[in-house]
Amino acid sequence: MGILDYVLLAFTHPTEFRALASYSVWHDPKRDITDPKEHVTSGWDREAMRECWGWLDKTSRSFSMVIKELDGDLARVVCIFYLVLRGLDTVEDDMTIPNSIKLPLLKDFYNKLDEPGWNFDGNGPNEKDRGLMVRFQVVIEEFQRLDKSYQEVIRSVCQKMGHGMAQYAALATPEAPVAEVNSIEDYDLYCHYVAGLVGEGLSGLFSASGKERSFIKDQLTLSNHMGLLLQKTNILRDFREDVDEGRGFWPRAIWGKYGFDKMGDLRDESREKEALWALSEMTLDALRHATPALDYLSLLKCQSVFNFVAIPAVMALATLERCFMNPDVLKKNVKIRKGEAIKLMNVAVNPRDVAYCFVSYAKKIHAKVSVHDPNFVKLSIACGKIEQWAEHHYPSFVIISAASGGGASSSVNVEGGDARARLYAQIVEQEKAKAAQRRKDEILENLRSKGLLKPRYAPDGTEITYTEAEKAIIAAQQPNQGIPIKMIIGITGMLLLVFGITAAFLVIGVKYYAVPSLHVPEE
Repeated sequence: MGILDYVLLAFTHPTEFRALASYSVWHDPKRDITDPKEHVTSGWDREAMRECWGWLDKTSRSFSMVIKELDGDLARVVCIFYLVLRGLDTVEDDMTIPNSIKLPLLKDFYNKLDEPGWNFDGNGPNEKDRGLMVRFQVVIEEFQRLDKSYQEVIRSVCQKMGHGMAQYAALATPEAPVAEVNSIEDYDLYCHYVAGLVGEGLSGLFSASGKERSFIKDQLTLSNHMGLLLQKTNILRDFREDVDEGRGFWPRAIWGKYGFDKMGDLRDESREKEALWALSEMTLDALRHATPALDYLSLLKCQSVFNFVAIPAVMALATLERCFMNPDVLKKNVKIRKGEAIKLMNVAVNPRDVAYCFVSYAKKIHAKVSVHDPNFVKLSIACGKIEQWAEHHYPSFVIISAASGGGASSSVNVEGGDARARLYAQIVEQEKAKAAQRRKDEILENLRSKGLLKPRYAPDGTEITYTEAEKAIIAAQQPNQGIPIKMIIGITGMLLLVFGITAAFLVIGVKYYAVPSLHVPEE
């Protein structure tokens, strides 16, 4: 970004400019993997691992930062996991590799992890991650240093992903060199292979590290949804890049219904309206994974793991909103602003704030929906489900604010017009009244047990318990028994005693401390 871009950002999006400026000046990384104290877990003291960290920076700037801030050795493990799958993806994406080489390599890639020194130089010269494959032996070297529990998870995911990618790549033929996805089911399956398995693998690594509870590794469905949300967002955003490089991932079941014969036809500017309807339906398909992703986030307890998962998730929703009904998606790669990304990183620190980030972007998407959109109703429902999820788990009438000592306090906004808030206030008052009554009963029972309060019995021998109102009514109905004699005698005696003591003091004062009369001389 140039100076003019920053000036424009300050005027058009001041909160994003402030977040970007604060991050640039004040951001302090949660950990420094180059610090000698971190070498035990980060492996920075080894040349091979330093090179792996370098490849992570080159292949993924967005993931690199959040990976490095994971606690303990989990950062190094996830770094190697990412590079292994990036290598596999580099083989699959390269359309210059013939299937006679590509398919066997994809299926056997997981075995290469146990071949020290193996690398691959068969990628095309323009493949952006070719360098990683040429130096893949350093990844294998560091993979072999990982704990066996980590190796099993990474190897298993790599095997499943390689076979899935091979199935998809095998669909290409000399007549149709670009394999296209036909049905929504095929699209989901492909995304499962390339991203859902990543989610499952990460859940396994989280559990194996001890940073998360052991049951996280068994949340396969939720892990898959999280992976599909991110992958489908990327596929939607990267439409032009994929089409220009001979790849097609948007399912025919979506764009075919709008009269297109092949995916590349969506670039035709004369048919932009129909192409945007297809883009709208792609957004709808991605949004169905939003609430399961929120369910997954609510299960995480480690802050660094939560940040690692939540930040890409909120950025995915922001990207969907930015791309929705945006003709630029058909022409170029559309990304969210850097200031907006920094702002989201600062917000995505707990499940509640992430949920309301989702709600915010869902509302923006809904505001863009045209009544002429064939998916108008479905999109409205999809956006409503996100808001419903947030309201169910984190009601908006409950206000969370910072408290002294770094904690948080909550209160209920009963003035906001939310019927649930008024109902909640009524329930609270009822519970307070019940608690006060229980306290009174406990006091009365304590007095009875000590003999200070004698119980009353009905003619049938049962004890009578009166409320305050009932006692007043009963007292009014009983005949007047006159003023108690003992009380009158006691009060009279006290008064006489006080007057007697006062008179005695006056007599003594006059007798012994009399003031002599003043003698005024005559003139």
